[in-house]
Amino acid sequence: MASASVSPATPDLTEWAIAPEAGVVSRFSEKNHVLVRVPQLMRTPEHAVSQAILQDFAKITPQYPGVRAPLESTVCAAWLTRLAPLLEGWFAMPGTRWEMQAWYSLVTAAPATLLPIQRLPHVDGTDPRQIAMMLYLHRTGHGGTAFFRHRSTELEALTEPDYPRYAAALKADVAQSGLPPAAYVTDGAPHFERVHAVPGTFNSAVFYRGNILHSGVIDNAAPLSADPREGRLTINAFFRPAAD
Repeated sequence: MASASVSPATPDLTEWAIAPEAGVVSRFSEKNHVLVRVPQLMRTPEHAVSQAILQDFAKITPQYPGVRAPLESTVCAAWLTRLAPLLEGWFAMPGTRWEMQAWYSLVTAAPATLLPIQRLPHVDGTDPRQIAMMLYLHRTGHGGTAFFRHRSTELEALTEPDYPRYAAALKADVAQSGLPPAAYVTDGAPHFERVHAVPGTFNSAVFYRGNILHSGVIDNAAPLSADPREGRLTINAFFRPAAD
């Protein structure tokens, strides 16, 4: 579970109520990936923004081009209670006991400063049982999430057996034609192609398997504020089968 945040008081869970039952299941690409979109996840999304302002954001990993703060553990527990049975149905995983981690996240890195790993689509892990959620809480010129196919291997999702082949092929791609320029991923060229994208509409959420190649849709010409009221604020979460 996510660790406690610096919010000064125990969260009022009535302000964190969600309505995930409105989720719409669809599929994309020739690989038939499951994608679930909830048009209005939170009943009072502005409360989440107001709480984000109180957080102590920090850079947590070198992969994420911005800063994060953990979502309160009591909120995670309440959300997981509502989401667990739906995740089982949406992703055909009956009987699964779930664990959840979640963060407030702000993309803040200027395009020119991006590390090589941040210029390419990525996966959250190679376990297809791990489900990712993105809840968009911004009203900026930036978008949602895009999904990609690696051209030379034709892989769209990575499993543990796939990863060595993918890594070797990507290394060969870069050796032949170089890294993409320092910018956020757009169409994926030259090593990837975009196969699908979802908009980042305020208070909408999407759920997908975290081993699918994906990237945030970031406008390289638009500002990236560190103020949660003005920046590309999201709450992103991972749901994993609980360890035995």
